[in-house]
Amino acid sequence: MKIFYLLLILFTILVEAETHLIVLGSGTPNPDPQRSGSAYAVIVDEDVYLVDFGYGVVRSASVLSSQYGGKFNQLNAKNLKIAFLTHIHSDHSGGLADLVLTPWIMGREEPLELYGPQGLKDMSKHLLAAYKLDIDYRINGSQPSNPEGFKINAHEIEEGLIYMDKNVRVEAFVNNHGGLNNSYGFVFKTKDKKIVFSGDTAPSTNLNKFAQGAQILVHEVYSSEGFLTKTDDWKIYHQAHHTSSKEIGLIANELNIDTLVLSHILYWGSNDLSILKDVKESFSGNIIVASDSLVINQ
Repeated sequence: MKIFYLLLILFTILVEAETHLIVLGSGTPNPDPQRSGSAYAVIVDEDVYLVDFGYGVVRSASVLSSQYGGKFNQLNAKNLKIAFLTHIHSDHSGGLADLVLTPWIMGREEPLELYGPQGLKDMSKHLLAAYKLDIDYRINGSQPSNPEGFKINAHEIEEGLIYMDKNVRVEAFVNNHGGLNNSYGFVFKTKDKKIVFSGDTAPSTNLNKFAQGAQILVHEVYSSEGFLTKTDDWKIYHQAHHTSSKEIGLIANELNIDTLVLSHILYWGSNDLSILKDVKESFSGNIIVASDSLVINQ
């Protein structure tokens, strides 16, 4: 009987600890109608944590929310309360107005907690100023809007531990996004998983240090085949700011990770098969090509 209860307790812990990674947006600055702006959700038990908030982030979350027929109550708009921003580029941050205002309109009653690089406080302040008339009318007009849910607590980060609660521990690390100094990747450690988000980066020794042994590495990539079609000036830019499909295979092979998720993909006329061929030259582990609304439980 004691063994039965011990097994029951262990099973309960494992169920409660299950972490889901959801791709909300796998896109790039290119306006691909099949891919929303860069955004991910880490769900642990009843809580959700967003990484990046590109264009369409709240509607992307709603696709899988219980309010609109999905299975994740955590993705109902009013439950979007905590988000982490890798860097200030608009394809990663352009959905901020949506993330601030829509969940508030849908019932969020506490300020949005944001963690990200230098410039996040100014971005938040100016966004609220831009929507001041709308916010004032919703609070003081005929709509019964609460006076807290639109507010933003913006925390500008440095490398190291930036957040911790009962579900998750989040570390930030400086990556290698060319000349953009305030650019980060994130390590999420939950009870059952280590998930690493590369952010936008060229090959980075710092990422290699923080990503060792992760169950899941979400990494940006550009096609080595498509790269050959670019002009010389764009080749210089992309080599300095991003990671090729051949390079990420070598990187993943060194890191002892279980699953590599390729996202924020620049194809330039190539396709998934071409990119996977490049990666598999060096990495024999599990590889997933990200798409919007993809749920990953590995």
